Amino acid sequence: MRIYGDLTSGNCLKIKIVADVLGLAYEWVQVDALKGETRTPAYLALFPAGQIPGVVFDDGRRLAQSNAIMRYLARESALLPGDPFAAATVDQWLFWEQYSHEPTIAVCRVEMTFRGVPREGRDPGRVARGEAALDLMERHLAESEWFVGDDVTIADVALFAYTQWADGGGFDLAGRPAIRGWLDRCRVAFRLEPDAIAAAAGR
Repeated sequence: MRIYGDLTSGNCLKIKIVADVLGLAYEWVQVDALKGETRTPAYLALFPAGQIPGVVFDDGRRLAQSNAIMRYLARESALLPGDPFAAATVDQWLFWEQYSHEPTIAVCRVEMTFRGVPREGRDPGRVARGEAALDLMERHLAESEWFVGDDVTIADVALFAYTQWADGGGFDLAGRPAIRGWLDRCRVAFRLEPDAIAAAAGR
């Protein structure tokens, strides 16, 4: 399969993490959204919404939206529980991540890291929602090592992607030890190389 994405994007990193953890073969196709590469006729012919990541499978079928792709790749694996209620709980976190977490943490990071907006220039409402999202995560992780059940799932992958870069959006994790411990567990579980991830974060 071919994965179209950019490793400076947490949504794209999710797909790489899942594919690597599961040992799936793929070709990575670098697409720079900030340079308009998702708006070219060739890319739009594959993915009409003009977003990354996107995947083209060996049989020609295409799939977009990071959490949908993760869910498909992780089917029948330990990353997606077989128990229906546990799987629904994973989905609960996936929907929350895209509605309450990514639009705050990720957007603030884009503004500060890639557009040069100063910390004090962030939208106060967005910052407040981001802090609330991180506080919810901290409370959950103070009582559980993972977001669903007793082992890592794609819920952790989804929330790891942008939380690891929260400081790039002006969010301080120093006072959130449960999140920091969970990030370390994720890096081990995902077999990530910190230097490579740091390089991607800084572009």
